[in-house]
Amino acid sequence: MATVTFDNATRVYPGTERPAVDALNLHVEDGEFLVLVGPSGCGKSTSLRMLAGLEDVNAGRILIGDRDVTDVQPKDRDIAMVFQNYALYPHMSVADNMGFALKIAGTPKADIRQRVEEAAKILDLTQYLDRKPKALSGGQRQRVAMGRAIVREPQVFLMDEPLSNLDAKLRVQTRTQIASLQRRLGVTTVYVTHDQTEALTMGDRIAVLKDGILQQVGTPREMYDTPQNVFVAGFIGSPAMNIATFPVLDGHAALGRTRLPVERSVIDQFTEEDRNHVTMGFRPEAVDVIPATDPHAIPVIVNLVEELGSDAFVYGSLTNEFGAASSVHSGAGDAQVIVRVDPRQVPAKGETIGIRIRNGEQHLFHAGSGERF
Repeated sequence: MATVTFDNATRVYPGTERPAVDALNLHVEDGEFLVLVGPSGCGKSTSLRMLAGLEDVNAGRILIGDRDVTDVQPKDRDIAMVFQNYALYPHMSVADNMGFALKIAGTPKADIRQRVEEAAKILDLTQYLDRKPKALSGGQRQRVAMGRAIVREPQVFLMDEPLSNLDAKLRVQTRTQIASLQRRLGVTTVYVTHDQTEALTMGDRIAVLKDGILQQVGTPREMYDTPQNVFVAGFIGSPAMNIATFPVLDGHAALGRTRLPVERSVIDQFTEEDRNHVTMGFRPEAVDVIPATDPHAIPVIVNLVEELGSDAFVYGSLTNEFGAASSVHSGAGDAQVIVRVDPRQVPAKGETIGIRIRNGEQHLFHAGSGERF
């Protein structure tokens, strides 16, 4: 097993000025499951491919353990990669697919068979070893791709969106299997996904990237409770956090007729860029529903109710008294807020409800830079 270190690793594609990955500094502990997450084009797959040796490193270096592998060929890095599209040989059986890398390396047939059977047992593939990939379901093919990586007994597993081609139910089932398998094997794993729910449920730690720049690294709980900037706040969590920018008057954020106290220590940190405004985030579950007539209520017009059985979410818009309602955004889009409500007392479409943010459950960010106070 081994650690993985990105030391100011940078990748600039020919013909472009902006780096796809810009001075990435990241350390993955021995045996850790680290998830790289971010929107399309943020540099997460490029980072993984740099680690695999499939992309050049234009500046900085990459280490596996204490060994600098920046200029080492992929085959000599002692890593195994699982791709999104499985990449199985269609003319080979499951057993031959899983053992192919060992065969190329000259491993004795008896050893190959033993390691393939052990991996198949772990992945519940024993009964499929003589089948061809075309006779398997998507989830079974992905497990074969996992098995091919396992039999090599590498120092590091690399996984590039391995669940993207599976249907929703199978994705949930397979991500549980991958996470438990990694903990059982104890192999250092770097996993790439654009799905923040996958990141939260699978990773020991999460690294969020945007435009090639690392935004924050932390445990799922740290990312959820203390996002370091507006981007991370809006990206991590499902449904997404509600985020809005409001003026601060007499020590209070002015939300329409509602006033929310802002601590003096926060106001003292205002910069010229903030223009005496604060960006406030609050999660759908961080509010109480109260009568719309309450003087402390933030009135929300119900546009849609999403009923999920154990939960219900109201997607609504702020009433006209907020004026610049377009400054409010959430996972539902601009000028929209998402509120979790009692699933047994669901408001009707078009109704106006009142909400109140619970004390201490709002997140405050600089209006100018978007960084957390």
